[in-house]
Amino acid sequence: MGRSYDLRDLEYWDARIREKVEEFGLRCFPQEFEICDHHEMLAYMAYSGMPSHYPHWSYGKAYEKLKTLYDYGVRGLPYEMVINSNPTLAYLMRDNSLCLQILTIAHVYGHNDFFRNNFNFRTTRPEFTLSTFKAHADRVRAYMEDPSIGAQAVEAVLDAAHALALQCRRNLAVRKRTEEEIREDLRERSRPRTDPFRSIHKPPEFEEPDLRKVPPEPDEDLLLFLRDHNPYLAEWEKDLLTIVHEEAQYFIPQIETKIMNEGWATYWHKQILDSLELPQDLHLEYLVRHNQVVQPHPGGINPYHLGLAIWNDIRRRYDDPEFRREHGGRTGLEEMFATREADRDASFLRRHLTPELIRELDLFEYSPKGEDLVVSAVGNEEGWRQVKETLIRNVGMGTVPVIKVHDADFHGNRTLLLVHWHDGRDLLLEYAERTLEFVYRLWQREVVLETMIEGRRTHLIYNDRGFASRTLK
Repeated sequence: MGRSYDLRDLEYWDARIREKVEEFGLRCFPQEFEICDHHEMLAYMAYSGMPSHYPHWSYGKAYEKLKTLYDYGVRGLPYEMVINSNPTLAYLMRDNSLCLQILTIAHVYGHNDFFRNNFNFRTTRPEFTLSTFKAHADRVRAYMEDPSIGAQAVEAVLDAAHALALQCRRNLAVRKRTEEEIREDLRERSRPRTDPFRSIHKPPEFEEPDLRKVPPEPDEDLLLFLRDHNPYLAEWEKDLLTIVHEEAQYFIPQIETKIMNEGWATYWHKQILDSLELPQDLHLEYLVRHNQVVQPHPGGINPYHLGLAIWNDIRRRYDDPEFRREHGGRTGLEEMFATREADRDASFLRRHLTPELIRELDLFEYSPKGEDLVVSAVGNEEGWRQVKETLIRNVGMGTVPVIKVHDADFHGNRTLLLVHWHDGRDLLLEYAERTLEFVYRLWQREVVLETMIEGRRTHLIYNDRGFASRTLK
């Protein structure tokens, strides 16, 4: 049992930690804390941390699941939750010891700095986060209370929208072009270029591109496409798709930077607590808690452990004068701050997970074989690249299939043609069938998904007769 505390203790340690945050050069939003009990923390977890959120049965289900696991001791609660907002909001568990509160306050400032400075979060408009989620909740409740709509109809649309929410653009830092801009670009690219040898060679004939095709180029934003191109959706249905899409766009940067972000916050809570000269009892408890946070997870990846190991390795390598001369001249700390701004998990691992670190961390790849799991690659000379590539493919949005809208008038009968970008991983058919049913519900006409199943090009079809698949020649 750790040392007890009161509010003045928390204020004192928060002030001490903020001094260290400035001393180490972190640039944070203003920080606010809220103390909560385990019931409130469970509710925040079910609502992805938001103090206000629109109602949906799945959040109640998530709450009951979390509470059951907690009540039976199967799963604990996080020490804190941090919201990407300006000011940044964090929840601290009331039952934590003083040492845990100090550690989590320092950890929170690490997340705060990451949210403010990493490029993936620049489109999330943190100054409007809480008001945006509250406005979404108010609109959804208004639709549910409207006698002409009702809760059942609203939840049916939300069910479909939730299933498709992550079928969207992933690089939000790149502005999405309008369809008219794309058509103008296609028109421009199809025109023959000035040829100084045109008197010798016959210039190619101008071929008018098919500018009537919808979409003019493959579109990843499935929810927005359905909203904008199905004229039979009511305005309230289109608004629900907009709400779900906006909230998905808010959370995608967090999905894309889980290892970086947790590693960064862990690195800085350690630097800060090591510099605070804690009393002996607090220092000993801090060492125990920190090591619990960063211990490896057998059979999986602990983002705190892997992220911290890579950040430590970056600093060690770039602080070596010889390495620094060969790699751009930055110090370890300068390289860390530059990486914190410019990377996401996939690029972070690709650039900074070295063969030596893979071996040091004992990373390996395993795969199913019959009813068993077998090790298929280890971090030796032959296998480290495979281990690294497998890890990169399975972080962030890498586990979500890339599916784009190719044609809204396939075969001239308003069938919606989707194409799956096959990267060697087949779709799980039971999920594909259920997902296509949701697309059909929103498109209200036949939907075809082109993919590869066991090496053969296949059309998965959903229409008013249900689901079917057809292998193509």
